[in-house]
Amino acid sequence: MAPSPIEIDGSEHSGSGTIVRFAVAYAALLGRPVHLVRARARRERPGLRPQHVAAVRAAAEMCGGRVEGVAVGASEFSFEPGPAIRGGDYAWDIGTAGSATMLALGLLPLACLADGPCVARITGGVFQDFAPSPHHLQHVLAPLVARMGPRVELRLLRAGYVPRGAGVIELRVEPAPGALAPLRLPIPGVARAVRGVAFSSHLEERRVSERMAEACEARIAAAGLACAIERTQDSAALHAGASLAVWTETSEGCLLGADRAGAPRRSSEAIGRFVADALLADLAAGASADRHAADQLVPFAALAAGGSAWIAPRETEHLTTNLWLAERFGARTELRGGRVEVEGVARRAEPPRSA
Repeated sequence: MAPSPIEIDGSEHSGSGTIVRFAVAYAALLGRPVHLVRARARRERPGLRPQHVAAVRAAAEMCGGRVEGVAVGASEFSFEPGPAIRGGDYAWDIGTAGSATMLALGLLPLACLADGPCVARITGGVFQDFAPSPHHLQHVLAPLVARMGPRVELRLLRAGYVPRGAGVIELRVEPAPGALAPLRLPIPGVARAVRGVAFSSHLEERRVSERMAEACEARIAAAGLACAIERTQDSAALHAGASLAVWTETSEGCLLGADRAGAPRRSSEAIGRFVADALLADLAAGASADRHAADQLVPFAALAAGGSAWIAPRETEHLTTNLWLAERFGARTELRGGRVEVEGVARRAEPPRSA
């Protein structure tokens, strides 16, 4: 008999698109149908947006699954997983400025446990608020996930900003050999030199990259840390925009970062100070994972074989949401004073496809 669907209330905790993306990822990987109601109920525009529709359909494509009720604006849908997670070449276009990096993040667990290498080219918005920058994924999350077994590479092919989008990123993944290994970051360690990228499109005359970098470097230097930020001028995007990302590795091997996208009436100097202050605050809190990676790591730990642990700088809504959702699919979690512990379900990678 087919397993009964897991009922997921999308209004729980953050009520965000995170629940949509990772519910279907878990469903695809663990072979459990999902019936999700009240999708994104707490958001200003509730229901599925184009980026969430793209995520559900992409997960179905990767596993040969079926969906019902998936459409822009829908508050309820069903997802029935297929027989196996397939590697291969994929291309997904959100069609709007919806976040391409969030789509990549939601599908990365599938790629890490597929039956062969995955290459996915994703078109949409690339730099925006409430989504990780490709530089944070590339220099913080991807190396941390790689410690669990897979090889992960993310490349920015073309920048894309609100409102037009049309940015392109490429995700390349070599699956883990077997189950994901647990990730343990029990001790924060001492921060070393900070690196980063100040990226701007069609804003060279206004020195946006330089101004973001200078403000950030000054703030971090005042805290006693060396900081070197690469200034990048881009002309390939369809219109102007900017983003700043920084990261550091501690003496205990912990990777922490911070980022911020440009926006109208948001000065370059304000972006630089914001990013510096976010990183410094997470380091001062004694964290072993930054405020964003602390919740982004949960699905990978939930699928791993064994217990993972790290220290979050604070308990965020996204962190508690991801822990709650992981438990719905069999993982055991605990959050005490910022310390995150996740006992995974030991989902093994698909056997390689026969030639």
